[in-house]
Amino acid sequence: MRKVAQLGSVALVVLALSACGGSGDEAAQTSESTPAGAQTSVAEKPSEQPVVTPVPETEAVPASEAAVTSDTTANDPATSSEEVPAQEDAAEEADRGNAMRRRLMDSTVGADEWSPDLTGAPLVDVEATLQRATDALRAGRLDQAENSALVLFQRVLEGDPTNEIAIKGVDDTVAALLVRADESFAQARFNESARILSVVSKLRPDDPGIPLLKAKLDSGREVGMLLAEAQRLATAGKLIEPPGENAAEIYRSVLSRDPQNVAAQSGLARVEAELVNRASQAAETGNYNESERLLAEAGKASPESDAVQDASARIESMREQRAKDLMQQSEAALAENNLEEATRLLDEVVAIAAQTSGVEDLRTRIRNAGSYASLRPGQSISDEMRSGGTAPELVVIPLGSFQMGSPESEADRKGNEGPRHSVNLSKAFAMARAEVTVAQFRRFVDATGYSPTSVQVGTSTIYDEQAGTMAAKSGVNWQKGYSGRNADANAPVIHVSWTDAKSYADWVSRETGKPYRLPSEAEFEYVMRAGSNTRFPWGDSNPTRLVGNLTGDGDRSESRRNWVNAFPDYDDGYWGPAPVRSYEANRFGIHDMNGNVSEWVEDCWHDSYARAPADGSPWVNPGCNRRVIRGASWASSPEQARTAFRLTAAPNSTNARLGFRVVREL
Repeated sequence: MRKVAQLGSVALVVLALSACGGSGDEAAQTSESTPAGAQTSVAEKPSEQPVVTPVPETEAVPASEAAVTSDTTANDPATSSEEVPAQEDAAEEADRGNAMRRRLMDSTVGADEWSPDLTGAPLVDVEATLQRATDALRAGRLDQAENSALVLFQRVLEGDPTNEIAIKGVDDTVAALLVRADESFAQARFNESARILSVVSKLRPDDPGIPLLKAKLDSGREVGMLLAEAQRLATAGKLIEPPGENAAEIYRSVLSRDPQNVAAQSGLARVEAELVNRASQAAETGNYNESERLLAEAGKASPESDAVQDASARIESMREQRAKDLMQQSEAALAENNLEEATRLLDEVVAIAAQTSGVEDLRTRIRNAGSYASLRPGQSISDEMRSGGTAPELVVIPLGSFQMGSPESEADRKGNEGPRHSVNLSKAFAMARAEVTVAQFRRFVDATGYSPTSVQVGTSTIYDEQAGTMAAKSGVNWQKGYSGRNADANAPVIHVSWTDAKSYADWVSRETGKPYRLPSEAEFEYVMRAGSNTRFPWGDSNPTRLVGNLTGDGDRSESRRNWVNAFPDYDDGYWGPAPVRSYEANRFGIHDMNGNVSEWVEDCWHDSYARAPADGSPWVNPGCNRRVIRGASWASSPEQARTAFRLTAAPNSTNARLGFRVVREL
């Protein structure tokens, strides 16, 4: 049994504790409770009731400053009866925060300085008083009032210090007070916890719960200052920014120390609610990235929050609907050929919902509309001609970049193949799928009465089977084949000059109303390479499969002649030009870019690529007297079948190995 002598001195402090400001439920349950700072005289029955003269308490901490939400301290008598207006400016808010911190630091001083004057009359009915004390304990009226459990048990002990029921009653009341102190601490009611600590320390100084409560209060003062600062930042709108100085970070810091801290939980809940509200507002204005960021921050506050998840689903639905609307608007702008607006709308779709179905397809169509006049790479074009029929079939070439020319290390390289340089084809074009045929060129001559160079000159170069060499022969014109005999209609037209080829392209332009011309040298090499960067279009070594009409050691002329310089183990089946499209097309869908016949291009001849256009356009100088020939023919030696190989000739030159094809600008 504890020493009874301790109890007598404690009796002097019990009734005066009513002036300290405790829990509201205690104050509300007794009409005799006295507001802090008042001087009250209590006298019921002179024989039973003492006179209480309390000393004013040290200034209490307003609950509106000690906790994040006012409802956490709504029952605390220490709470100020005057609410702080929401419209107070930042300076007043800072003053309150400073006062809060000052009061938290002084929260236990008042309890240690209480010095009540307690006198009382001897008890008449001990048993009745014990019953009243027990009832008060059960009802939670622990102290701070004349009819509280602690006061009544102490009065019994004044008359009978050895009364075991009263001693046990005090023990039970102290235990209940320690529980209440913990509850008050969890609610950030530090004054109440400090007051209870003062009471129980005098009643039961050896109770093991006292050191734990004291340690909590020491930590609680720091937590209280953090909570006050968090509230100040939240009021200033600094919920999650700037880093290191925002309410959310402080609330999380408090919860990392005390996961059950009600004030911090409540504060984070308010932050979450505000972030969800801001996220919804951001989504309504179309700022979905900001909305997503705010929801992520809200989710950190409450990872399992239904409100955050509901808002996320709602905003995602808004995002998807907005993306669909923008896609429809972009489609409509494209249909009206308003490519700038279509692109802007599509970029907005990507900004709010990168995974929206159909984005890449629509972007390709917009790009094609701008670059390919609503066509697409690989698409076939056959333009109608005014006089009937169609122009040569074209294939839309995909735009891109490549290295033009040959590296200095390439075998059989010529000096005019450099310097190697980068070309970025910036203007879309379509190229004829095959060389212009005899039939197509005949239509041009018949329609216009044009007189080709070979007709005017009356001669051209052919392959002389008897001599086994190329030789000039009179009477040969564009209607003849490589040997001077009549050519098949589907054979590539040969014995045509650059002037003839240019005249044909101009005629097709007039007939179709579209801009036709000869390919530029850069366009020709780009299409011949078709994405390759090797010595030959098919690779760096001799062909191991049929790739075109080239000189192979298996080729045989009519008299069984063979090539002296040819690709080994290669036989394409033709001596002389083959009908167009006899061999497989390249990756761009174009036939016979390297082989069959060499071809005229638009460019003037230059001995090197120094100062050559970097955009793939024709390199033309006024009055130039030589033009460029590209691509190998049926009679070219292997080193002339290299992709970078180039030749030159006068514009009026004709022979049995030279033809042409056209391109159309888009």
